[in-house]
Amino acid sequence: MAFLLIKELLSLPADSREVRVRGWVRTKREMKNLVFVAMNDGSCFADIQCTFDRTREDWDGGTETALASLSTGAAAEIGGRLVPSPASGQAAEVAAETLSIIGEAPPETYPLQKKRHSLEFLREIAHLRARTNTFGAVSRVRNRMAFAIHEFFQSRGFQYVHTPIITTQDAEGAGALFQVTTLDLNALASRKGGPVDYVQDFFGKPAFLTVSGQLEAETYAAALSRVYTFGPTFRAENSNTTRHLAEFWMIEPEMAFARLPDNMALAEDFLKSLCIAVLKDCADDLAFFDARIEKGVVKTLRSIAESSFAHITYTDAVKELEKNAAAFAFKPFWGCDLQSEHEKFLTEKIAGGPVIVTDYPREIKAFYMKQNDDGKTVRAMDVLVPRLGEIIGGSEREENQERLERRMTELGMDKAAYAWYLDLRRYGTIPHSGFGLGFERLIQYVTGMANIRDVIPYPRAAGQAEF
Repeated sequence: MAFLLIKELLSLPADSREVRVRGWVRTKREMKNLVFVAMNDGSCFADIQCTFDRTREDWDGGTETALASLSTGAAAEIGGRLVPSPASGQAAEVAAETLSIIGEAPPETYPLQKKRHSLEFLREIAHLRARTNTFGAVSRVRNRMAFAIHEFFQSRGFQYVHTPIITTQDAEGAGALFQVTTLDLNALASRKGGPVDYVQDFFGKPAFLTVSGQLEAETYAAALSRVYTFGPTFRAENSNTTRHLAEFWMIEPEMAFARLPDNMALAEDFLKSLCIAVLKDCADDLAFFDARIEKGVVKTLRSIAESSFAHITYTDAVKELEKNAAAFAFKPFWGCDLQSEHEKFLTEKIAGGPVIVTDYPREIKAFYMKQNDDGKTVRAMDVLVPRLGEIIGGSEREENQERLERRMTELGMDKAAYAWYLDLRRYGTIPHSGFGLGFERLIQYVTGMANIRDVIPYPRAAGQAEF
């Protein structure tokens, strides 16, 4: 008998073929002559029901003994025949003949019994929460989205580049960096006064966990034309919110010879492609999220996949917001960084769908963004979607060396530390553009999960680094 995943078993005709099920027990229900065991192996949302008939002529005491000790959470192998199911809601079940317990789960200590558990409690047992309906579904959606990202870029001529996790630059200029060091911190703490001698450190200079792979990706776009990164990034922000993590994954494409309109078109195409993929391949999981987590999430994803994104400049967006200033806790004004409430209003009330906001004030954007001729704005773009707000941020990059150096001087940046980045403007400079998408924000949006700590296997946040 071939061993198949439950997802594969459920796609087979129920023609009494011999099968084996391996997985974990979700539930066990006993009647006088029948015992129903629901098994799940994580390959799909559905369980498969295995029915033991005590009236069988070959019923033996060994199976009865094994059933008696079988409990929720135990790992088991069940052999039998795949037959039509008389129960509603399932086409097939296993007429069970053999049972082997692989790993017990004592009911007096196993924390995932048959009841609803709060998401807060499940965060405390993150090493087990993937066995629940909610987190099994999150994991499968996360997996499909990761693959869809690679499919999208690979099909469009992008090269996958692995940018460094340890760096000496702050690409975003936010200053919220995790330092990497081999210095003896206890010894340093016992010293009095004097600067840290970084010559004694591993890299001979201050080093940090990266906040973005963008700058390094730009160097490869200047050689390979189209590249993308997809890897972990880090922010040492002490933000205890449902939207922030200290460790998260970022997708960052960079395109040579691309202006802002090219960047906007790629971002729109990208989001639509991801929505189409998850709607097609994760229908059962999305149905669960729609019914139990966030009503309307499937409808929202369909609307993104089928809509044309509206375009509006930051200046015009602020004018619309100012007309409705009474609706906001944070008063909008030209020069402000748009808040989530502003972004949701623009998508849900003004555009009635996804909208791309362009040409932001240069003072609230990063040093590398290309300045417009008005001297006040940069060729930046944010993609806003209903229910969330910003989901993608990007820009055309400043390819003019003189302008870039002038902006770095204005911001008090050490140009010597970025000499390698400025070389791109010295040698064969080109117009180029790119954007960033936080992977966990995407998964949060697709699933409707309220807390970003519930869409990554092991969340890292202020004061939280368990497992």
